[in-house]
Amino acid sequence: MIDYEVVIVGGGATGVGILRDLSMRGITALLLEQGDLAHGTSSRFHGLLHSGARYAVKDPISASECIEENLILKKIAAPCISDTGGWFVQTVEDDSSFVEQWIKGCAQAQIPIHEVPLSEAYEKEPLLSKEIVRVFEVPDAAVDGFKLVWANAKSAKRYGGHYKTYHQVENLQLEGRKVTGVIARNLLNGEMLTISCKIVVNAAGAWASKIAAFAGVSLEVICDKGTLLAFNQRLFQRVINRLHTPGDGDIFVPHETITILGTTSEIVDSPRENSPLKEEARKLLAIGEEVLPELEKYRVIRAFAGVRPLHREDSDVPGAAEEGREVSRTFALLDHELRDGVRGIVSIVGGKFTTYRLMAEKVTDWVSDKLGNATPCRTAEECLSEVPNTVHEKARRLLPCAAAEKMIDRLGEDADSVLAEIERNPGKGKMLCECEMVSVAEVEKIASDQDTHHLADIRRKTRLGMGTCQGAFCTYRALPLLWKDKGRYDPIEKELTLFINQRWKGIHRVLWGQQLRETELTRAIYASILQLNDNRGE
Repeated sequence: MIDYEVVIVGGGATGVGILRDLSMRGITALLLEQGDLAHGTSSRFHGLLHSGARYAVKDPISASECIEENLILKKIAAPCISDTGGWFVQTVEDDSSFVEQWIKGCAQAQIPIHEVPLSEAYEKEPLLSKEIVRVFEVPDAAVDGFKLVWANAKSAKRYGGHYKTYHQVENLQLEGRKVTGVIARNLLNGEMLTISCKIVVNAAGAWASKIAAFAGVSLEVICDKGTLLAFNQRLFQRVINRLHTPGDGDIFVPHETITILGTTSEIVDSPRENSPLKEEARKLLAIGEEVLPELEKYRVIRAFAGVRPLHREDSDVPGAAEEGREVSRTFALLDHELRDGVRGIVSIVGGKFTTYRLMAEKVTDWVSDKLGNATPCRTAEECLSEVPNTVHEKARRLLPCAAAEKMIDRLGEDADSVLAEIERNPGKGKMLCECEMVSVAEVEKIASDQDTHHLADIRRKTRLGMGTCQGAFCTYRALPLLWKDKGRYDPIEKELTLFINQRWKGIHRVLWGQQLRETELTRAIYASILQLNDNRGE
């Protein structure tokens, strides 16, 4: 039996944000996640740090929340954010009356906008369609979900917070109508774990209804699948939004050397239904061409999908194909004692990645009140990590400039120990993953972490295998490092197959042109040279 004041269920942005806030206020907390941190919705989205302008007309509360949090996150999480700025572009097909509503909505939400002359717009973004009639600038940005989640987790750990990955909650302990603990199973070795606590925070996202059911309460979470495409080049220098009622395929978000186009909206029955479809990829390309002509000639390296956990209290409204876009993107804090008569559990549902910190603050305020803790929230003022200038200087001396900055952004304070290893052994500064500029020393450091169990865990922390080759060359190079540090005896073929199939899941929906040729090369490497079974299932 392990005792904590609070157990958090769910290791996405909101869950780790809550863990950080609780830990900073001196409240003992443990976070449980059934996979790796950020393996779900918090990394399966377009990576847009919202200015709120997208919701200015139909969801003004969300719009106001987004712009406030946008400014806070740019201050406290700068290494995780690329402050690209964003444009909303009106095409000849878009309703001009909506544009006027949007301008008023932005003003009411205090979102700064500035109209950009078309001549200037085409000079800065030459790939834009010549059918654009108006362009407005907003403070959108691109955010790396992996980096931000792990930065929060590391910050929480510095304040005494704990988290366990690959631990699935099997049930909640109840005494009458009060939750007193959590029963979880270690998915790596099958060990059962019982944790007693005063409060359970249900931050399980698309799985929140399942956790609530363990307490005997109902919670409606709409699973809204969104499919996206990743291109192997930076098509635009800033976020490009279509200036119309939010719909499919109307956002381009640049991330370092790639661009993400999203997204679709489809209600599904389960969070597990997160496989992209070829027809969805084709649909996104067709719609995207209205902003970027001849989009199909650019190389798509993969399709991927995430499930948005939307909340709606009114369960009498029937489901519909476009229902997900009608649900507010604001969040709800559900006190199950007031709502259902069950003490010791609170659920946080809905919201956006952009508003994760605000959501965490509201949950922690509630928990602190219940526990009699008067320590105020500091997460809006204190940076997630601070890396001394000396570390930046050492990195630029030992690694190519771009690789140095990428590594520091990914590792934060841990970069210093990696650089020390490269200084001792310069060969470890060699790029193991050329696409994303990940060094041997960085992979060795991540592989040695206690919470690294699979190649996919290394991918989420370093972006290994996420570039143009989609793991063709770096996978077999990285695998021995994971095995060496973990002393594992599982068949290497099993881990290779798992990782390559995870990449295949997104590749085979866009299997044409250069991507098809690259895939044949990958198949030749793994099925022929390495004699891996050519079994590329879902």
